[in-house]
Amino acid sequence: MIAFGGAAPLHAARLARKLGMKRVVVPVGAGVGSAFGFLRAPIAYEVVRTRHIRLDLFDAKMLNELFATMRAEAEAVVRPAAPGEELVEARHAFMRYRGQGHEIAVPLPNSAFAAGAAPDLRRRFEATYETVFGRAIPKLEVEALTWTLSIATARPLPKPMKDLAKSAAPAPAGHREVLDPASGRRENAAIHERTTLKPGMSLDGPALIVEDGTTTVVPQDFTARINAAGQIVLEDTV
Repeated sequence: MIAFGGAAPLHAARLARKLGMKRVVVPVGAGVGSAFGFLRAPIAYEVVRTRHIRLDLFDAKMLNELFATMRAEAEAVVRPAAPGEELVEARHAFMRYRGQGHEIAVPLPNSAFAAGAAPDLRRRFEATYETVFGRAIPKLEVEALTWTLSIATARPLPKPMKDLAKSAAPAPAGHREVLDPASGRRENAAIHERTTLKPGMSLDGPALIVEDGTTTVVPQDFTARINAAGQIVLEDTV
């Protein structure tokens, strides 16, 4: 579980236990996690166009012109905000068997369609359909209703972090009486300033890790450690 926002770190450990989850991550700056997410998210724009096409009446020229227009529209939005950055393109067709009332998103190649591309589109649709529903339906006509193209700046995932040698947290800045809702008892929780906890340090609950944006509650029978990225990792020891 990842706990972000001002209130989530207060309740995350207890909620994780109720859900049978053993680990909670509280990111750096969790209280303003949405703002961090906004600033770190890829710059992206998606264009959607409706064009009803039966595969037995496939029109490659029309679709290629459509996607060229969509690409130009999307890039005109993203490129000024990301000059010189690598852009990642993704295309999809929302397809169905003729007569169905619901379409599924089928990934498409980021290249122009050849005149004989209809069989490849059908194969892509049936592979996706089998993934979703477990089987394809032979001999039914296939149609597409909606076409999408998105462009986004490349945002590679972070590399795995190395495990750090454990070390003890510094002495708490104080103590505070808190109510443990699980047991109904009042516990004397140690108070730690998050800024004093360095990567590799760990501590046992009951404890409160306080910072400007939120407070992380470490209940009894939980440990908290600081990983290499400075995140708090809560682990249920029961």
